[in-house]
Amino acid sequence: MLTNLRISHDELKKRRRTVAEELGQRKLDALVLFKPPSIFYLTNFAYVTTERPIALVLTSHDELAVFLPRLELEHAEETALIDRVEMYEEYPGLRPPMAIFAEVLKKMGLSKARIGVESDGYGRISGYEGPALSEVMPDAIMSNHANLVEYLRHCKSPEEIALIKESARWSNLAHRLLQTKVRAGSLEMEISISASQEASTAMIQTLGEGYEPRSWVMMGVTTGFRGQIGPNSAFPHAFMKNLKLRKGDNLVTYARTFVWGYNSELERTMFVGEPSMEQKKYFDLVCRLQNTALEAIKPGHPCCEVDRAARAFYEDNGLTKYWRHHVGHSLGLEIHEAPYLDIGNEWVMKPGMVFSVEPGIFVPGLGGFRHSDTVLVTENGIEMLTYYPRDLESLICSD
Repeated sequence: MLTNLRISHDELKKRRRTVAEELGQRKLDALVLFKPPSIFYLTNFAYVTTERPIALVLTSHDELAVFLPRLELEHAEETALIDRVEMYEEYPGLRPPMAIFAEVLKKMGLSKARIGVESDGYGRISGYEGPALSEVMPDAIMSNHANLVEYLRHCKSPEEIALIKESARWSNLAHRLLQTKVRAGSLEMEISISASQEASTAMIQTLGEGYEPRSWVMMGVTTGFRGQIGPNSAFPHAFMKNLKLRKGDNLVTYARTFVWGYNSELERTMFVGEPSMEQKKYFDLVCRLQNTALEAIKPGHPCCEVDRAARAFYEDNGLTKYWRHHVGHSLGLEIHEAPYLDIGNEWVMKPGMVFSVEPGIFVPGLGGFRHSDTVLVTENGIEMLTYYPRDLESLICSD
């Protein structure tokens, strides 16, 4: 069991030094970040994203400042590794926050600097409106470097991998509880809420006060079906409908846990009672399809090879009409991250990358068939971080 349930300050300092060195190589004096995952990655400062802009500035000399609204001041000071905190009162306020932020940058000696940015100002979030950063910093030379921190996040450190593994451990428990509650006649939400609560309670009692999800997307452990029940499971991204489970339904499930901002992904195809011959056929095919994708993940090879292997399987088995999406995506601080296991992505897979592997078969009128596992790329191949059973017999539920 993981006892240090957070990213250490030593790790944060290492990340900062890496970014500062990269700024020097790119001949930049500073980097301005607006995306919450990027800010969290360098500071451990997790916050609720609203119409109030929050920005981070990191200079090539490794000075780090966060610009935020008054209501976040104590929060940032208590929870993050930050050299200086600058604030404004409120949005919209009497002066645009970006104008105040420009004054902060000038105080830091950046009025005529070469500044890399993730975006030219704060995005249109929750109705936010305001000037672009370039408008309030006309003498600075700005260029888009949105990929700088994002690229660093591609390969996970040992601390990050440990948190993702801890996430997978509790998602495994949640899914087991979910499966034990599946009965014909039960309601989707009834099962999902009960299993999520039991798993969350067990996790909190086991990990104690050291556990923090550091995510406002989900709290604790979450598991369920997300509307993917019976024929409705043929929609890969269905919405919860609180459907009643019926004998013969195939179910596409999920389980996810956030641990200090990091998450894993676990999905399975299950059945309420004995599946039909047709359901068994597609279940067998989707297992072979996922194995094909897993076998194609090799360090030093491009991501597109994995999707190509899966697409060849679809074609060879007459399944192309049931294809809906690429093989998978990276994950860590976000549920979907780059790089993607997609036919158009030439990014090379490297040790430390973490992917979901989730090719599916979606048959209108019958249902969806998809397993999703979280996989770590290693020096020699892959390590499965999720480990829930994938065979048919283990996934048939009592009716």
